[in-house]
Amino acid sequence: MDTGTQPRRQPTQSRRRSERLGDDGRQLSTAGHALVVAALALALGALLSAPGLHKSAFNQQPGVKRDIALALTGPLADVSHALLLDRPRRAVKEVIGRGDDDVIDTEIELPPTAAAAPAARPRPSPGTAAGNPTARPRKVAFTPKKRLRLWVAGDSLVITPGLATIRAAAASPVLEPVGTVDGRVATGLGRPDVFNWFREITDKVRALKPGAVVVSFGANDNHDYMTGLPQGVSIGGFGSASWTREYRRRVAGVMDGVSRGGAYLVWIGLPVARSAAQTQRFDVINAIVSAEARKRPGRVAFVDTYTMFASDTGDFTEYLQSASGRAVKVRAGDGVHFEPAGGAIIAREVLKRLNAAYDLTSWRKRTASGSRGSGANG
Repeated sequence: MDTGTQPRRQPTQSRRRSERLGDDGRQLSTAGHALVVAALALALGALLSAPGLHKSAFNQQPGVKRDIALALTGPLADVSHALLLDRPRRAVKEVIGRGDDDVIDTEIELPPTAAAAPAARPRPSPGTAAGNPTARPRKVAFTPKKRLRLWVAGDSLVITPGLATIRAAAASPVLEPVGTVDGRVATGLGRPDVFNWFREITDKVRALKPGAVVVSFGANDNHDYMTGLPQGVSIGGFGSASWTREYRRRVAGVMDGVSRGGAYLVWIGLPVARSAAQTQRFDVINAIVSAEARKRPGRVAFVDTYTMFASDTGDFTEYLQSASGRAVKVRAGDGVHFEPAGGAIIAREVLKRLNAAYDLTSWRKRTASGSRGSGANG
């Protein structure tokens, strides 16, 4: 019997296909497809950045988290290298001048300490009193035609005062900054695996041939862990005798390495910090650096920023009073870094050390004398 209703037709294959098309005629992807594409993109991204991921894992503090990260990123880095997928990242790093960023380098090469092999001091200028061994040698003189080359490097704390020093040097007729500030955030002497400053300093002093080097290290070294330890050497906690001995060895190595490269070293010390605990740790590092600097008179100068930026009560302060009585912000809000005004204060102290080590002004007298003589003869 005809009920007057037609049986429902099943959608044809072509109709089902058309239902999956968007308004623009393109086939719509399912959620599963999207997940697969996302997973493939993540996997490819991990392979492309595998060297950086592996180094980041290596740079973590010792512990279970680091062990797991190394177990995961080590094979990933090997696969990336085997498939040549690490080359694009390496090429980009080379272009921006940081080709060694992903290299895990913990080797520390230090010269013998000053006590074992004294470093040569800068040669005196011609005119030293002959035949008088007690006469004080004249300081090496620089002129607008023979300028003192200056290189600035260190961790993030050197950047602001370093830039102020570079600006002052560029404005001086007898100073010649070589490049800008070589400031590396979150680096130091304790972790050459993060950035190997020992190799960097040796290479840059050899290549740039500066007559003076300004550095600041230690803000990221106030912890127990160090890499690059000599074979068979282990250290205790921060500030322990073994820790201090190893850190002292590294500080001395930097100082002697710069001296052997023929440069005078100005080391900017660590300032008072807002955190009392951090200040105490900075004190430990400052004590080591200042003591090593005193062993090398005429070759190394230490700039004590602690007292320079402390309040009247010896505590941290963001503001100092200028000569005109105005409060000037000299420290950053993080309680550690410097504001530009603070950097300018340190730059002036650095220039004082350079003027004490070298003759940077007598050329003015000779120039003035020559001008008067020319006028008289005319």
